[in-house]
Amino acid sequence: MAASGEFEPESERVTRHLRDEILDGVRPPGSKLVERELAAQLGVSRVPVRDALRALVAEGLVTPRPRTWAIVREFTASDVADLTEVRAALEVLTFRLAAERRTRDGLARLRARLDEELAAVRAGDAVAARRAAADFHETVTELADNEVLTELATIWRSRMRWLLGQHDHHLDMAEDHELLYGAIAERDTTLVEELVVRHLEHSRRAIADHRREA
Repeated sequence: MAASGEFEPESERVTRHLRDEILDGVRPPGSKLVERELAAQLGVSRVPVRDALRALVAEGLVTPRPRTWAIVREFTASDVADLTEVRAALEVLTFRLAAERRTRDGLARLRARLDEELAAVRAGDAVAARRAAADFHETVTELADNEVLTELATIWRSRMRWLLGQHDHHLDMAEDHELLYGAIAERDTTLVEELVVRHLEHSRRAIADHRREA
């Protein structure tokens, strides 16, 4: 999102708007995304809509169709398994590095993300809880301070945020994050790694429950 007072190109604004709607479930999997209709809904020309759809295809959230439309991607069980495997491989390393390299300012940012998540859970705001949980993970990546990890996280950021939103166990996830925050604050890398493995298993079960119910 553009900082306050900064100009945000129209194509980026449209991309952000559609991305948020997809990740928040406003546009569910299989929904048609037609350039002409989206342009009318958003009050823009078809050019920024076309650019936005291309960007979302590249992010893995949208599946292109012939001519001037696309659909919101329907992630298969195989897709979820692939994402989960990559997440498991990267998150143990990311959280361990965050514990080793965290700064006072970085820890304060992480605490702020956690507080936002906890507040959303207490308020029963599922969308805000999912967003804050994803922000927590992204802030951990910042604390890890590894350029390659940051690049990888950028490539699959949207799909990761989608994956983190595929459950209804918001309190459980927030409690896991609170334990992880404490371990990072203490620079306890052994405990961090144990907690990450436990968190990944909790997340895997929560996602499986959500998909069965859906």
